[in-house]
Parts: sequence; structure tokens; C-alpha cells
Amino acid sequence: MTGPAADTASDTTPAPAPSLSRKVGSAARWSLINTVVMRLGNFATGIVLARFFLGPEAWGVYGIAQTVLLVLLSANELGVSLAIVRWEGDPRRFAPTVLTLSAASSCLLYAVLFALAPAVAGVLGSPEASGVLRVMCLCVVLDGLSQVPAGFLTREFAQGRRMAVDGLNFVLSTAVTLLLAVQGWGAMSFAWGSVVGNVAALIGCCLAAPGTLKFGWDREQARALLKFGLPLAGASMLALGVVNVDTMVVGSALDPLALGFYVLAFNISGWPVRIISEAARRVSFAGFSRLADSPQALAAGFARALGVVMAGTVPICVLLAALAAPVVELIYGERWLPAARALPWLMALGLVRIGCELAYDCLVAIGHRRSLIGVQGLWLIVLIPALVIGARTGGIVGVAQGHVLVAGAVVVPVFLLALHRGGIRLGTVARACAWPLLGGAVMAAVLLLLERYLGGGVLALLATGAAGTLCYVLCVLPGRALLKG
Repeated sequence: MTGPAADTASDTTPAPAPSLSRKVGSAARWSLINTVVMRLGNFATGIVLARFFLGPEAWGVYGIAQTVLLVLLSANELGVSLAIVRWEGDPRRFAPTVLTLSAASSCLLYAVLFALAPAVAGVLGSPEASGVLRVMCLCVVLDGLSQVPAGFLTREFAQGRRMAVDGLNFVLSTAVTLLLAVQGWGAMSFAWGSVVGNVAALIGCCLAAPGTLKFGWDREQARALLKFGLPLAGASMLALGVVNVDTMVVGSALDPLALGFYVLAFNISGWPVRIISEAARRVSFAGFSRLADSPQALAAGFARALGVVMAGTVPICVLLAALAAPVVELIYGERWLPAARALPWLMALGLVRIGCELAYDCLVAIGHRRSLIGVQGLWLIVLIPALVIGARTGGIVGVAQGHVLVAGAVVVPVFLLALHRGGIRLGTVARACAWPLLGGAVMAAVLLLLERYLGGGVLALLATGAAGTLCYVLCVLPGRALLKG
């Protein structure tokens, strides 16, 4: 798809395949390093906070605020910022209009949230989260302002500079969060930490992509941008609703203690999603966009990306699912053990989410935005009653089981159909996933067997994990040709 800023189709000459391959490869490496470092840092910070300063109730309040923030972030710039990455031509010609739309919609969303914060917190079962919501959601405005410079970094595959920005964000947000938590600020420490980190990220993005934070307005550009972006914003809101509606259900149907346990379990299940999937998605959309005009190249590129992502994610998911209880007790302490009951199911959900998110980026790149709205809408419609029934019958475990049931029985088949219509056959997807899934099954059997006989001590867990990982590596070796590609 071309934007109004593109004068002719010949303005941009597609880069040769080797050049694109090198750019994507380099960006992917930087993105993976960035994500691993940042997530390990967040992981360590979470352990310190959960063990020494914040109990399950505070985690529940934080979970509610984070859920609302993520839903708002999904629509804060109306989807128009993706035009910086996707449209042909010089993006600096339409970037000022993108920034104006993004800033205006972000400020409007925050004003509405500020007014409705007490009501929203009450409906979600955490009236005390009102103040945290008002502070944390300042990040909506800051994120809206940073979308254009961040989009330029993504378009240019400049993930090295992005790592420097994210590092500054992490250091400042973590320092503020820990300082306030030590002083007894509870969940509010997360809120102010997030705001400070986002301010740093905005400044860093502007320095890394100079000259991109300029406001402007062109009516024709705005009309074309909204036509391009609004379906994506709708699909994104539905996608975030799918991921976060469970927190709302648990908060309203169960007690704050159960919400805290569920939020911790869900955060643990998100480790592989954040580490592997987030690293991939920072380059996947730009990469798929360059291949969108060649169905065969797109199918091959998607298969390679899916194979690599699954190969890296499956062992983490299997390890955390099979050893949920000993891992939670070892890392967070005995008082958090109830969270382990929901973790195996949430790890299965995390694995499905990773594949669906990659498919989402591919479908966006080839222009199937309406299909995405249909898929995400169906997912949310079926999911809500399943989660409510699960919460009433099985608590947080029932909610996790409802998630997996809907994802496996409804969502995966629909995504496969959408990919098929986009030129990516079922056989292509199956071949990409075959060896990692086989290795995961063997690894799970080995882990469960060894854990039964060796127990859950630190040395036993290390030995069990090492043996299971070795078995997994041996199983995926026959598929290494795809991974190298």
C-alpha cells in the first residue's frame, strides 16, 4: 500500500534481497539482545519487589492499572504510526500529520480516562486503583508523542539505537520504582516509574531520530492515514482486549488476593512472549512489508520467522509449565505458590500467542486488515463467557483453562484460514512448527519424569532443566536448515 506522500510507484526501488536479509538479520540480533537484557532486568526487579516490598494485593492493583494502560496504548495513535514503516516514499513528508493525529488522540484518551478513572477502577473490582490509573496512563500521551521517531527507527532497522533508548528507559524507571517501593508507595511506585521511563524514552527516540518530532497538518494525508490506520487500531484494541480481559474478569469475579496470584502467573507466562516475540516483532512487520509483493518470498520468509520463533520459545514454555511449582517457590517464595496452579495452562496460551502475533504482523503487512478485525473480534466474543464460566467454576485455574480452550479450538484454525487466503499454506506452517513441537513433547516427558525422581531442590532443578533442554536440542537438530535460513 502506498501513502499520499508517495509521488509515484517508482519513488522507492526495492532493496536487493541480500541487502534486506542483512538488514533484517542485523536488526533481529540487536532486537533480541535488547529484549533479553531488558526482560532479564525486569525479571530481577520483579523478584525483588515480590519478595521484599509488594504483596499479592499490590500486584493486583498494578495488574488492573497495567491492563487499562495497555488497552489505551493499543489505540492511542489510531494506528496511523504504522504508515511510517509501511508506506512507500519519503516518510518525512507525511510524518508531521501522523504526529498531530497521534498526539491529539492520545491527549483525548487520557482526558477521558482521567475523568472516568474512579468508575473504571470500581467496575474492575479495585477502587483503590483510581489514583494509580491516573498517573500510569500519562504514559499514553508520552507514547503517542514518541510513535513517529520510534517508527523511523523501525523503518530503518535501527535496533542498535533502539536498544540505547530502551536501556535508558529501563534504568530510570527501575530506579524510581524501587526507590518508591522501599518508601512504601505500593502499586503507585510502578506508576511513577513507568512515567519517568517513558519520558526518558521520548527524549531518547528524538535524539536517535533527529528532526522527526515536527507537527503539521495535511487534510488529504490525514484522510488517507485514518483510512489506513483505523482498522489496525480496531484490531489492535481487540487483540489487547483478548490478552487483558482475563485480568478484568478475575478482578471483578474473584478477590484481590486471587487477582494478585493470577497477575504474577500471567507475567511469568509472558516471559517467552516478551523475550522472543517482542524481539521478532520489532523487525517482522518491516520485513514482511518488504516481501508483501512476492507471495512466494513472503511465504518462505514467514516460515523461517515462525520456525525460529517457535524453536526459541517452545523450550522456555515447556520448562516453566512442567516445573511451575518448584520454579515459583524458588524464585518468588512460598507465599506465591498458588500462582503456580494456573501457570502450566498460561504457558500453553503464551505459545499460541507467539504464533498468532507473528501471523498478525504478516496479515497487516499484506493488507488483510479486515480479516484481523474479524479474527480478534471473534476471539474476544467467545473468550469472555469462557473466562467468566472458568472463574466461577475453577478460580484462576479455570480462567487459564478457558483461555487455552478458546485459543486452541477457535482462534488457531481461524488464523490458519486467514493465512491460507493470504498465500501461506497450512503445510508451510506445519513444517515450520513440526520439529519444535516434537522436541517440546519429548522435553516435557523428560522434565516430568526427572522432577518426580530428583525432587525440586536447586541442584535437582538445574539438572532436570539441563537434561530436558539437551533432549529438545537433539530433537530439533533435523530442522536446523530451516532455522539457518
